[in-house]
Amino acid sequence: MAIMHVLRYPDQRLRTQAVPVVTVDDNLRTVIDNMFETMYHSQGVGLAATQVDIHQRLFIADCGTEQKEPLVFINPEIIEQEGLFENEEGCLSFPGVYASVERAGTVKVKALDRNGELFEMEADGLLAICIQHEIDHLNGKLFVDYLSPLKRDRIRKKLEKEARFAEREA
Repeated sequence: MAIMHVLRYPDQRLRTQAVPVVTVDDNLRTVIDNMFETMYHSQGVGLAATQVDIHQRLFIADCGTEQKEPLVFINPEIIEQEGLFENEEGCLSFPGVYASVERAGTVKVKALDRNGELFEMEADGLLAICIQHEIDHLNGKLFVDYLSPLKRDRIRKKLEKEARFAEREA
């Protein structure tokens, strides 16, 4: 397995709309395994293929307390949602940035698993937030899009400044 490069905001590739996965095969499963390695290495709970510059409708998640509940969602689609829930979110593409975002409290999603088998599941809490967050990535939408323009601009400037500093230090 390999750790993949995670795109960081404001990289415009994060705005790319992902296309449906056509074939679930060993090559895709290798990508999935590498995504899990990357997500666990970065201590995340979800990772969309868009974030690693693969623009296919695929994301992974593991919201278990010991990260032993890996889930794969290929061509995911939210088919039901209800309630409202506000929670602090972060993102591997926004290191060190957290903001309060309002999302549905419960979602029902259908997708293919790592073997290409169709499944449906209901989720609430952290997993529901994660599913919505990662599907947003596949649609080219970022969690900062839910924030005011002022907050978004502050975050962009902060991350650009950190990137410039890191380049000077390298």
